[in-house]
Amino acid sequence: MTDYQHGPEGPHSASAELPTQYAPAEVEEQLYERWVERGYFEADAKSEKPPYAVVIPPPNVTGSLHLGHAFEHTLIDALTRRKRMQGFEALWQPGMDHAGIATQNVVERELAKEGTSRHDLGREAFTERVWQWKAESGGQISGQMRRLGDGVAWSRERFTMDEGLSRSVQTIFKRLYDDELIYRAERIINWCPRCLTAISDIEVEYADQDGELVSVRYGDGEDSLVVATTRAETMLGDTAVAVHPDDERYAHLVGREVRLPLTDRSVPVVADPHVDPEFGTGAVKVTPAHDPNDFEIGQRHGLPNIQVMDEHAVITVHGPFQGLDRLEARSAIVAALRAEGRIVAEKRPYQHSVGHCSRCKTTIEPRLSMQWWVKVGPLARAAGDAVRDGSVAIHPKEMESRYFGWVDNLHDWCISRQLWWGHRIPVWYGPGGETVCVGPDEEPPAGEGWHQDTDVLDTWFSSALWPFSTMGWPGRTESLEKFYPNAVLVTGYDILFFWVARMMMFGLYAMDGTPPFRTIALHGMVRDQFGKKMSKSFGNAVNPLDWMDAYGSDALRFTLARGANPGVDVPIGEDWVQASRNFCNKIWNATRFALMNGATVEGPLPDASEMAAADRWILSRLNTVVAETDAHYDDYQFAKLSDALYHFAWDEVFDWYVELSKTTFAAGGRPAEVSGRVLGEVLDVVLRLLHPVVPFVTETLWTTLTGGESLVIADWPSDSGFRDAAAEREIGTLQEAVTEVRRFRADQGLQPGQRVPARLDVAGTPLAAHEEAIRSLLRLQAAGDGFTATASLPVAGATVALDLSGAIDFAAEHRRLTKDLQAARKELTQTTAKLGNEGFLAKAPDHVVGKIRDRRAAAEADIARIEAQLEKLPPA
Repeated sequence: MTDYQHGPEGPHSASAELPTQYAPAEVEEQLYERWVERGYFEADAKSEKPPYAVVIPPPNVTGSLHLGHAFEHTLIDALTRRKRMQGFEALWQPGMDHAGIATQNVVERELAKEGTSRHDLGREAFTERVWQWKAESGGQISGQMRRLGDGVAWSRERFTMDEGLSRSVQTIFKRLYDDELIYRAERIINWCPRCLTAISDIEVEYADQDGELVSVRYGDGEDSLVVATTRAETMLGDTAVAVHPDDERYAHLVGREVRLPLTDRSVPVVADPHVDPEFGTGAVKVTPAHDPNDFEIGQRHGLPNIQVMDEHAVITVHGPFQGLDRLEARSAIVAALRAEGRIVAEKRPYQHSVGHCSRCKTTIEPRLSMQWWVKVGPLARAAGDAVRDGSVAIHPKEMESRYFGWVDNLHDWCISRQLWWGHRIPVWYGPGGETVCVGPDEEPPAGEGWHQDTDVLDTWFSSALWPFSTMGWPGRTESLEKFYPNAVLVTGYDILFFWVARMMMFGLYAMDGTPPFRTIALHGMVRDQFGKKMSKSFGNAVNPLDWMDAYGSDALRFTLARGANPGVDVPIGEDWVQASRNFCNKIWNATRFALMNGATVEGPLPDASEMAAADRWILSRLNTVVAETDAHYDDYQFAKLSDALYHFAWDEVFDWYVELSKTTFAAGGRPAEVSGRVLGEVLDVVLRLLHPVVPFVTETLWTTLTGGESLVIADWPSDSGFRDAAAEREIGTLQEAVTEVRRFRADQGLQPGQRVPARLDVAGTPLAAHEEAIRSLLRLQAAGDGFTATASLPVAGATVALDLSGAIDFAAEHRRLTKDLQAARKELTQTTAKLGNEGFLAKAPDHVVGKIRDRRAAAEADIARIEAQLEKLPPA
């Protein structure tokens, strides 16, 4: 027997009435607020319980809940709710990211509406304005997380720009700087001419678009080469032409110079292994200041870097193109080359992949810029080794190769951004060229001529500290001691490289070799029901709040969990959410029926000797499902555990055990009391198992059934070890028999509720004890005077004889089946003829031939089925 902790209002009566229908909107908000008020989601660092901590992937302060958030939060919430029920001190750490570029853009748009700009305000006043916006409008997603049922420790909510996390950022910057793992250098970065800042790789969105490919002749006569480019404007900054060292076509030119068109310069021809001699002409123009690959070539050959555009992507080179936007310059330069006879070929349209700023959709410009960098070599090696030596497990395991492919080839990380909103780089420059990095407890240099670096840190820099900065690092806090390392990180595979790898690097570095989490559980992306990416531009984006309003939060959560196979994208459609709503209604109606018929959790379970086979069967199956659910949770198989619970609850508990119990309850007596206690036990455990995924409906039903205070703090079910293979076989035989007769009834056109006379010969068979249940399940009346069997079905060693004479118009049924048989035979003839046609087989695609074969197989099956039905019919 389970002990139930009753709430302040006292135990509920097991016979308490539930409304006839479940109305999510009437219970979800008040239930969630009750959970929060009672502190169920808070975590005590002083607790002696074993820890289980998960940090939320911090959503942007500018964001609102989308399906990706809802999906990820459902999985994390399920994990932490279960662990809390298992007796762990479970912490789901909430918080938000300051989202440097996105937030600055939002506030700048507000200022533009007011006719002003951040430059008019100045840096300090602008920063104050952003904090004001955050207080008034930021964090909308927090309220939406409550709607979803997120069990986070709200008292611990953090923000990447709050005082404690800012101290963490300054501390690790100083340590990395002192360890010579942070440096300042001029390198190629992703530059947004609209946002006027460097941006990270993850903030660049690539899309195929139509452009132009122009082939241009450099030099003249035998000393000429032809290069192709999609960015003709960058040729103004060319400082070489590169060919492969083994390319004999150009061997005579290596070391010599060719004339650069439209300029008064000549550039050298260099041999470099980066060049693919099979691509195009095998010669490439080299613009070190405006292309990352060209920059590397330039470094190897000591080429000069010539910048030809300013931060707005406007041409700065003296001459006829100065002052033109890059796109204007592109057209003008191509026209000038054409006029000089330098163009060998032009291809339009030419589709190629182009990077765009994810915030403003402006085309990214690779640009040479003085920036701050993290030297990732030793950090990345440690991050790779932690997975290789088993300190951290990646789930699913096949994702490990992608992780290694990234960390083993990681380039130094550009961490500076040309923004005003964010963690300002803690470096001061002196009048004599001095550079001083300042830690959190140090005073910056004072005196004339000293100034702080104007850049801020990449948002990913502060979020890389998230697993330990949220726990109070660099202090040795109780929370850090208790909850670091985190148990698991649940996140999408799309940020395995950009966020997860960086947390690994910084966690191992800051925490003396201890990784930030023991397991990385990766999930896929949410897509529409056809597997297409969701996007407003595609017209298939969905606001999860709309579905929660229509069907309830539990329905959305269950739909998302049921599609969550590790590392695999999740298709979702509204029909599936409706189906999950129907499942919640089924749970509600079955529990309501059980309560009205005496289901209870009071007292111990009766001895197995008092139980009917159905009672022992359902308890045996229940324990198997408990064990399966635990195994699936431990393997992060959310789809499998949700599917197992769905089919057990709906197919076995509700459709079979509840139906079998109806005759027992109707008869009353001790058997009804035993079944009532068993049904109460089964529902109690099923509701516990379902609670982490569908918390609201299960909480309402469980507290009514048991009188317990809350499922949030109830015990997680355990496998008692009870199994009854004999009962499982007996009920399995009953299910087969009932299913076979139901199939026959359907084939004969009988309505499910239509009653027919029947004689059952079950003596000496496994069905002997279930005659009354069989009659109830199959709507069979006792055979009265004048009973004449029109059909006799052998099932499981027994015989079910049916008199359908008063239920079916046999002549009409014979005509219907004959017509169906003729259609099936015609289909068989046509498909067989096609498959016998060698010409068709030689020309038709494999998938077309496969469909014809499937049609023929279906026709053969239909013929066999219909002929069998006709044989069973009495003469028409």
